Amino acid sequence: MATAKKAAAKKKPAAKKPAAKKAAVKKVAAKKPAAKKVAAKKPAAKKVAAKKPAAKKVAKKAVAKKAVAKKAPAKKAAAKKPKTARKPNAAFMKPMTPSAVLAAVVGSNPLPRTDVTKKVWDYIKKHKLQDAVNKRNINADDKLKAVFGGKKTVSMFEMTKLISGHLK
Repeated sequence: MATAKKAAAKKKPAAKKPAAKKAAVKKVAAKKPAAKKVAAKKPAAKKVAAKKPAAKKVAKKAVAKKAVAKKAPAKKAAAKKPKTARKPNAAFMKPMTPSAVLAAVVGSNPLPRTDVTKKVWDYIKKHKLQDAVNKRNINADDKLKAVFGGKKTVSMFEMTKLISGHLK
């Protein structure tokens, strides 16, 4: 085992000096016949093995630099948040009068679109009208069927479109 460790120790320093040997090997290979060129290929294989650890080090440095670069913009974004407070869109907050059919579900008082949608969802959850298998679908009862234009099943995305037709 001691000889194996010594052999491994000797190989490591040899791997650090491939550039100097490369130039000398090329000169020798050019002057000598083809039989010597085979011997020149063996050191080239060692060079490839020696370059792989260096490539890994470069890759690790690149990853470290990317990680540092990602952290810096996150701090800038955090600094920007306190400057502007989010304001609600006035169109959504404008009170609208529901039709008589929709008033049976949400009430007859003028409400913003957001509140109308919330009240319709409260009604759906209270009466357990959401489809058990596909949660995106709503199974309409008699009141909602009138709002949905006679449709028995409506997707939640289609529901908002149908409700907006009942607001003035």
